[in-house]
Amino acid sequence: MARTTEIEINEQIRDREVRVIGPDGEQLGIMSSKDAYMMARNQDLDLIKIAATATPPVVKIADFGKYRYEMLRKEKEAKRNQHTTELKEIRMTPNIDTNDLNTKLSAARKFLEKGNKVKVTLRFRGREMSRMNQAKPLLDDFAEKLSDIANLDKPAKVEGRNMSIVISPKK
Repeated sequence: MARTTEIEINEQIRDREVRVIGPDGEQLGIMSSKDAYMMARNQDLDLIKIAATATPPVVKIADFGKYRYEMLRKEKEAKRNQHTTELKEIRMTPNIDTNDLNTKLSAARKFLEKGNKVKVTLRFRGREMSRMNQAKPLLDDFAEKLSDIANLDKPAKVEGRNMSIVISPKK
């Protein structure tokens, strides 16, 4: 969709031939840009280039103020309807209790249902560092319990004192 600042109107259109669309949406055919401009002037409207990459370029006879308003309204509507995916993080320790794990699982499930990715991080402190390899099944089990609504993006990876996985919602 063209931004309103990049739209060529009236005398700015320098193409030799253009395909003209009338104010009611009917095709008026291919003609010179000067003839199309004169036709628009006779109707007290503007000549607006709506498809610059087409051959020949497509222009429309319309009121530029109304056209610009419609374009801005469509852009705002598109922004309102788009959803950005966030990366939510859930932190736990390797000696987490069953009920606490279930709470973390339900939180992750809510994030995934909203369409966000989830990074599950195990934090190791002190002596827990020596048993990192025994904690990997905890992360695998976490991903397995959410496998009905999620896919494992990144398998367990050690980053300093943390081990983490990334889970994304199934499409």
